[in-house]
Amino acid sequence: MPTTRRALVIGASRTLGLGLVEQFAGRGWQVTGTVRGAGRTELHELAETSGGRVVVEQVDMTVLAELAALRDRVAGPLDLLLVNAGVTGNDVPVGEVDAAEFARVLTTNAWGPMQAIEVLAPLVAPTGTIAVMSSRQGSIGLNTRGGHEVYRASKSALNQLMRSYATRAAPGHTLLCLHPGWVQTELGGAGAPLTVAHSVAGLARTIEAHTGEPGLQFRDHQDDVVPW
Repeated sequence: MPTTRRALVIGASRTLGLGLVEQFAGRGWQVTGTVRGAGRTELHELAETSGGRVVVEQVDMTVLAELAALRDRVAGPLDLLLVNAGVTGNDVPVGEVDAAEFARVLTTNAWGPMQAIEVLAPLVAPTGTIAVMSSRQGSIGLNTRGGHEVYRASKSALNQLMRSYATRAAPGHTLLCLHPGWVQTELGGAGAPLTVAHSVAGLARTIEAHTGEPGLQFRDHQDDVVPW
């Protein structure tokens, strides 16, 4: 019988992260999803009805000691490490954002995911996949409309940090910066054309399509290349 594939999804309490856990579990994967706080979430409900395919762990990826403790609790090797956690911030010009809020968004959306990767990458199989939830809004080439300035900057920073990581630390891993599309989430709004279910189904297909391809790619939920 084939070996069950294993995934760790950081930031899985709701919307895209929760949907991805459900997608991979439905495809026969064993999935560990994380929440930041101690409260009960939809992920806990999913785990209870998953037949053991979904496990819930708690971690704040901006706290290195918690990441190290999570690494010790999760058994490898993983076929996929996916860092989804992030924040949106207010849609205002950067001149209206104070230093604390700027630091919060950049820390959560860029520094935190890379710390999670640095700490947890040893759990990933040599030919496994490491992915982060980026955004088309992080594309410098596609920024012709502005808006969400600090959020955009945080995702551009994440993409750049992934590029640097790819050059020094992951010669065999598949590395993916993922754009989920315009989705009905807090950022996308209720009028967005994609449901969470539609987006995560496409993201799962994209991730599986590039298994075993070393190097870094920026792809969307339809597996199209996103310009840097």
